[in-house]
Amino acid sequence: MKKDIAAITLGAGCFWCVESVFQNVAGVESVTSGYMGGDVENPTYEDVCTGATGHAEVCKIEYDKNVIRFPDLLEIFFSTHDPTTLNRQGNDEGTQYRSVIFYYTVEQKNTAEEYKKQLDSSGVFGRPIVTEIAPAGKFYPAENYHHNYYNLNREKPYCTFVIKPKLEKFMKKFSDKLKK
Repeated sequence: MKKDIAAITLGAGCFWCVESVFQNVAGVESVTSGYMGGDVENPTYEDVCTGATGHAEVCKIEYDKNVIRFPDLLEIFFSTHDPTTLNRQGNDEGTQYRSVIFYYTVEQKNTAEEYKKQLDSSGVFGRPIVTEIAPAGKFYPAENYHHNYYNLNREKPYCTFVIKPKLEKFMKKFSDKLKK
């Protein structure tokens, strides 16, 4: 079967966490950590960390629509972070850690808005969902040392105490969507 590749860019706090989750999803062809949503050209990690550039830490996810559906990606996205905390995930605080979906097509926009609306009205989170849904802008890949971070740095404290538990929870809940 011929691949039908699409992209979506997601922000859910630290991009290391997002990357580690989506690298394990069947049908995901690539996950690239980077920055989007700001107004500074070629931002660096240090620039984005100040919160002054307007960028969010994000992952651009390229996926095969014949293997994984966009609503399935949304389910994973909303299940692996807290979409009710404005500009914060755990100890990471600032606009660069906001919950955001940067869409590339009107279909993605409509699907994301409807999914968020249904999830919000279900009351599953107990608080309103604050996830921003915005058109994709210019994507700036992060510096090389941010790519494949968890897999290359499993022994570091952030990986051990933040990423690993999140990844284990994800793998248990979504065992049917994991790469073989």
